[in-house]
Amino acid sequence: MSGPKRRSGDDAAPRAPGSRAPGSRAPGSRAPIDRPDDPSGKSRGMERLSDLLPAAARQLGLDDQLEQARAAAVWLEIVAERIPEAAEACRLIDLRGGIATIETDEPIVAQEIRLRSLELLAALRAAARLPLRQIRVTTRHV
Repeated sequence: MSGPKRRSGDDAAPRAPGSRAPGSRAPGSRAPIDRPDDPSGKSRGMERLSDLLPAAARQLGLDDQLEQARAAAVWLEIVAERIPEAAEACRLIDLRGGIATIETDEPIVAQEIRLRSLELLAALRAAARLPLRQIRVTTRHV
């Protein structure tokens, strides 16, 4: 009689039941984290993602997109607070050369934003901390 058939590449010595191969981890255990920037091996404290995002965006060349996303979020808050009826019908679509371009779904919303543009511009300037000088309003044609 012969023993169990061995597969090619199975040159390792037989292991006792319940033992693990050298270098393997127990189920559910975590692999050690390599931190090349921390030679001591000690873990650094947790950092908030919102604190890391600006530096990562800068490294990837996404500063303008991040700034526009922040301004768009601020715009939505300002409109929801000051003109709640228009909150779902307009959005900041561009931020270039000191001009915030707002797109509206209805002409009546565009008119309301134009009438209150100085107030909205001042609020956006203060909240987003951007050197804006004008709000341009367009109406989306569907």
